[in-house]
Amino acid sequence: MANYTAKDIKELRERTGAGMLDVKKALDEADGDQQKALEIIRVKGLKGVSKREGRATAEGIVVGRIEGQKGYLVEVNSETDFVAKAEPFVAFGEKVMDAAVAVDAQDLDTLLAAEVDGQKVSDLVTETGALLGEKVVVRRIARVEAPLVELYLHRTSKDLPAQVGVLLAVDGQGAEAETAAHDVAVHIAALSPNFLTREDVPAETVENERRVAEETAKAEGKPEQILPKIVEGRLNGFYKENVLVDQDFAKDAKQSVGAVLKAAGATPKAFARFRVGA
Repeated sequence: MANYTAKDIKELRERTGAGMLDVKKALDEADGDQQKALEIIRVKGLKGVSKREGRATAEGIVVGRIEGQKGYLVEVNSETDFVAKAEPFVAFGEKVMDAAVAVDAQDLDTLLAAEVDGQKVSDLVTETGALLGEKVVVRRIARVEAPLVELYLHRTSKDLPAQVGVLLAVDGQGAEAETAAHDVAVHIAALSPNFLTREDVPAETVENERRVAEETAKAEGKPEQILPKIVEGRLNGFYKENVLVDQDFAKDAKQSVGAVLKAAGATPKAFARFRVGA
């Protein structure tokens, strides 16, 4: 019988995120040697990379960082939440972020081609997937820049790392602007707006909302003469639901987000919101 204990199994699972059976088999094959068992798991994982290509990666974490006046947000995915909270996967996310900051990445292709510790991020993805025995993906990256950048990371479960991340870039300074930016970042995490301002809504989306509002009003038998007013009212409702500065502020619904930022001397420039798998 191989010379290892339940503690050895637990430690190796935490190091690799691998399943109980895979860890026990590796320790058996390595006669209890942790380092050899780790190598066995990695080698077997590399052999199984192609088999995992079609698997879904709905779990994962969001990693965020602010460097000066720039903010970065990265989502990395795994197949299971067990792997998502494993130390090697969390460390993988931080390495990917290191690479993003180093090359000031603004898109996924640039990030995957970047190097960290002498290794391309794309190769690191393959290696990490081999170690963990699951398909691993760098899904997306966002970057914002402004005089003031706020980062908010939210845990949807206390047992997992952050799965919601928000970056908010504003033109402003001082304690009041910083407080408002933080509060609005938390608001974005909860209310998930789709656009910063009305001007950012695509024209075709606006026209479609107008058409639907008009057709709905007609189907409801509304008088022809008041249709324009009804359509504008419903379009404003669309803006209040989807546009950040038009939304009712989560902490005080009597104010809009735009009004809160303006009162604090902060002009919103950009935001990004990631939720794992969404």
